[in-house]
Amino acid sequence: MASVSADLSIGKFVAILESEAASIAGVGGQVDKIKRELEFMKALLADADEGNKAHTQVEEVWIRSVRDLANDVENIIDEFMYHVYEHQIGGRFARWIHKTIQFPKHLWYKRKIANKIQKIVMAIRGFTERNQRYGGGAAVEGKSTSSEDIRRWVQNQAESSLYHKEDELVGIEGDKNLLMGWLMNKEQRQTVASVVGMGGSGKTTLVARTFKDEIVKRHFECYAWITVSQFSFPDKQLGSRVMLTTRREDIASSSFGVESHVHKIQPLERGDAWDLFSMKAFSSYQNKSCSPELLPLARELVEKCEGLPLAIVALSGLMSSKKSITEWSTVYNSLSWHLTNNSLLEPMKMRILLFSFNDLPYRLKQCFLYCSLFPEDHVIINIRLIRLWIAEGFVEHVEGLTPEEVAKSYLMELIFRNMLQERFVASNPACTMHDLLQEIALSIAKEEKFCAAHDGSETVEETGALRLSIQTTKGEIGSCTGISRLRSFLVFATGVSSFSFSNKLPFDLKLLKVLDLKDVPLDNLPGNLTSLFNLKYLNLNGTLIKELPDSIGQLRNLQTLNIMGTKIEALPRGISKLLNLRHLLVGGGFISGKIFGLRIPSSIGKMKKLQSLAYIESEGNIIRLIGSMTQLTFLGITNVKERDEEDLCASIQEMKVLSRLYLTVADGEEFLRVEALPSPPPYLDRLKLVGKLEKVPHWFCSLNCLAYLNLCGSRLEEDLLRHIEALPSLRSLFLKDASVRKELCFSRGFMKLRHLWFWDLALLNKITIEKGAMPNLEFLSIDSCLTLETLPEGIEHLTKLQQYKFRNVSEKFRESIKKGGVDHPRMLLVDERCNKYTNNYWD
Repeated sequence: MASVSADLSIGKFVAILESEAASIAGVGGQVDKIKRELEFMKALLADADEGNKAHTQVEEVWIRSVRDLANDVENIIDEFMYHVYEHQIGGRFARWIHKTIQFPKHLWYKRKIANKIQKIVMAIRGFTERNQRYGGGAAVEGKSTSSEDIRRWVQNQAESSLYHKEDELVGIEGDKNLLMGWLMNKEQRQTVASVVGMGGSGKTTLVARTFKDEIVKRHFECYAWITVSQFSFPDKQLGSRVMLTTRREDIASSSFGVESHVHKIQPLERGDAWDLFSMKAFSSYQNKSCSPELLPLARELVEKCEGLPLAIVALSGLMSSKKSITEWSTVYNSLSWHLTNNSLLEPMKMRILLFSFNDLPYRLKQCFLYCSLFPEDHVIINIRLIRLWIAEGFVEHVEGLTPEEVAKSYLMELIFRNMLQERFVASNPACTMHDLLQEIALSIAKEEKFCAAHDGSETVEETGALRLSIQTTKGEIGSCTGISRLRSFLVFATGVSSFSFSNKLPFDLKLLKVLDLKDVPLDNLPGNLTSLFNLKYLNLNGTLIKELPDSIGQLRNLQTLNIMGTKIEALPRGISKLLNLRHLLVGGGFISGKIFGLRIPSSIGKMKKLQSLAYIESEGNIIRLIGSMTQLTFLGITNVKERDEEDLCASIQEMKVLSRLYLTVADGEEFLRVEALPSPPPYLDRLKLVGKLEKVPHWFCSLNCLAYLNLCGSRLEEDLLRHIEALPSLRSLFLKDASVRKELCFSRGFMKLRHLWFWDLALLNKITIEKGAMPNLEFLSIDSCLTLETLPEGIEHLTKLQQYKFRNVSEKFRESIKKGGVDHPRMLLVDERCNKYTNNYWD
């Protein structure tokens, strides 16, 4: 494939040439010619990367050469810009020194850069001439993307159940019953049940379904799901059971010194494979079924997957966007060639996954490869990934849309194509990468010099990779040499109580764009951090750092600063110098169960590019000041007082693009007053209010875009439900100590609601769900509602229910749903309905 970074590097090169041409000796007069050469080169790369066309050996050599050239271009540009920055921030004395030296260092650098650029130009011309001489070049028609196209696509996919469940597999019930039999036999000896099979065969899904089955859970006093690399299983004669998955038959066949069973997972039967493929491939077709003219080709494509579930869902995601018989024929012919000639991965089924990667649009490839920097099975919060992509420059500019909106459409498409799997963490959208797809991504990334991952103990030497992930369990990083040109550096420290960089970063990273140290137990910032002029993304979330230096203002290109959950108690005044900052995430720690914010300097109003500002403390005139920050999309304020109502509501009223709002009171006995808000921001998507509400705000019924509503400590006497039942977009409702009513009745509405939490509702003794209300509810949680004595009346009407959790409930509630209890028959009906999803829990 063509370089996934070449397009961005060349575009950046052209922009720098145009802006700096006059000051770079020997280059100015050639800018137009160089620009034309580079644009033609860009077109060739894009053409080489489109679709799944076969490449000749000559083309492959040319593409690899261009990829290396693109990396050199980016290095030269960043080197030059870093030097320009150093020159600009130099003091009066430094500038005097430059003037008094006969051959200024700055001029010398410019001439050095000019020489390098001339060599690049010669190399570009050489590549182009060789490509013409030996064949392989082609022009590409331009393809523009409008903001309306993207918005419409995102909306259509969201409305048509975009995210298919990973565990929507077929044909595994027999395997599941076999495992359940091994787990629940009456033997008191410890038993190990191993499921062996190739990657992508559905091992984890099968074991997960079995592990989460309600019948299995009730059979054991406790249970846990963990990832380990080595085993020692002492037999305590307590009847414990262990299930494990592995690709290696030698591991599966080991007895581990205890009784053991081995189940070798088989490929899906032909009918089951077809059913799985059809779920996604024809989801947008009439009657959700294959048209007669496509049927022969579709059957052939499914056959090529040889029953491998991961290959089937990846291919079905690819084909879901193909409508005509011409498009299907093109894919079929290309796939046949790749299966025969592409030997990057074995066996044949793995090449189908590679084919699915190759079919990704040009910019999605780099976004997908970037995900391989995260550890295996790591759950990635979507907004974190989106901000990383933006910092790296992967996201194209689309008029009328923010980079975050464009990046979100990228992520949705990767999930839709089954290249990533959807997850949720505390109601936050997230994703994971299947381990087999991660292997493919890492393999490609290594060949492309795109990124690399190391375990931290090994010596990291020059690999040419521009991005590095260290995944350590030892609290230190091994020697790193020859990697001063890194673009991204991420550290994942698992099970580590302390961590140290020995006062400075272990290597020179002056060209770094991304530094992500989330949850690394680091208590001091590296001393040379603020010299990272190119840094755009700094994540210190969850570290032990106590303060930021005032010199943080030197990071003039910083776009994201996340210091949530740290020990930092105040921001330095230099923070206001970060004029390119888009996301400032502070505070976020918990005291007595309540999130606390940070005080921010009044100069924060200068930061006109800021989109996210959370969680800040309401002090002084800060609430009035943020009223001028009309560009905010995410606002979180703590320590809100009753007297703040007028200023707070006036400021929020000015924020026409606000999509996330978090407000918490200063004191649990104070009211959170927001009634003075004339109307809510029109695009508000998430709302969390923490504190007593005197009544339901009048503007709740106008929240037409609201998807997530979280009310904590509201203690409403009024019926909340009638104010929100008609909200057209509401998908998640979390109520914690939000009502003091004895009964909550869902009589109608809540048409899009999928997730519902009841928590700590002290007086609640009855929940009623009438037929027709909440028709799409998938998840129901009841936690610490100790006066509730029976199952929700009408729970049987929730025909889409997949999962429930009943935790810390009253003894009467427990007895009512047990065998012989008044609610037991209805509980059986709920269990039967949810059993195919098997992710339920009650204690």
